[in-house]
Amino acid sequence: MRPAPIYLDHAATTPVREEVLAAMTPYFSVRFGNPSSSHRVGREARAAFDEARERIAACLGAHADEIVFTSGGTESDNLAILGTWRVLRTRGRDVVVTAPTEHKAVLEVAHHVADEGGTERLLDVDDEGRVRPEALDAALDARVAVCAVMWINNETGVVQDVPAITERVKAAGALMHTDAVQAFGKLPIDLRTLPVDLLAMSGHKLGGPKGIGALFVRRGTPLAPLLHGGAQDRGRRPGTENVAAAIGLAVAAERALAERAHEWARLEALRDALQRTVLARVPDAVVHSAGAPRAPHILNLSVPGTDSESLLMALDLAGICASGGSACQSGSVGTSHVLAAMGVSRELAAGAVRLSLGALTTDDDVTRVGEVFPALVEKARRLAGAVSA
Repeated sequence: MRPAPIYLDHAATTPVREEVLAAMTPYFSVRFGNPSSSHRVGREARAAFDEARERIAACLGAHADEIVFTSGGTESDNLAILGTWRVLRTRGRDVVVTAPTEHKAVLEVAHHVADEGGTERLLDVDDEGRVRPEALDAALDARVAVCAVMWINNETGVVQDVPAITERVKAAGALMHTDAVQAFGKLPIDLRTLPVDLLAMSGHKLGGPKGIGALFVRRGTPLAPLLHGGAQDRGRRPGTENVAAAIGLAVAAERALAERAHEWARLEALRDALQRTVLARVPDAVVHSAGAPRAPHILNLSVPGTDSESLLMALDLAGICASGGSACQSGSVGTSHVLAAMGVSRELAAGAVRLSLGALTTDDDVTRVGEVFPALVEKARRLAGAVSA
């Protein structure tokens, strides 16, 4: 009998928790009402939906009316940046500042701002992927509408100093947005003390369902909707609300916060053990961003003489699920834009893989991967050599 696969791609998505699924199920059947309907079935759905919003706000230290439900991290990032920029450009602030290591959901929006007549400014990062403070200071002026910096990088796990960056951005009179899709449930987040204006989160990264996320919008922040239609969510995001998914997100968020400290320590120990084993058995492997603060669930490394595709194929055939970086770029040809921005050579970046740990990861998984990794590297090197020959 074939053993179950070892899943090391939690940064791409996570399994829905049993308690999340149980909480959602009634709202697909017996409590199916449209929350905009005025009858009792609709009112029941509305009450549940409003409660989910309140619960998520409580997890962030926010007010319920500061939470906008979205379809996930990509929509949240788009709404945060475009929604604020389209208002503020009429006030002379037509610049969006971000980093070249951001998720494509942010970078492509910054490019779109330029297409609409605005300006994008990309910040220099150091060789670990951290935003250079002097680059941030040079980029901030009276034309900047919003600065977007991801809290935890989805490819390398690098933790940006969002509080310090926010302080600089706010001092310049601009809005601050952070993509916290990988950070929520990993880092302590209290928006009563952290003055970011906008923050994105996504359900399927923390044991919730796919297709649901949220955007925190601080009271008083100007925001133009991306969609037009009904008056749902105070006109910020029209359309029939996804009650079941909102409830699932609330439950997943609460459970992630309750387990956060324990899971951080557990995953950090597992990641460090995996890293030590790999480096001991494949000495020329390179761990990216090893000198920077990193989230415990992401290990990004390169193996010289291989390419990502060959190594991932060897891992998959051995029953190990991993990725070459962002799952949103699966199937794309080329090296990681994150590693390129960090100054990693094209040859080394070409052999990068991301091993991301989570709820399914056990000590036995780490031991097994460490045991088979050297042989898989040799196999991948042969494959890469055959292709280049």
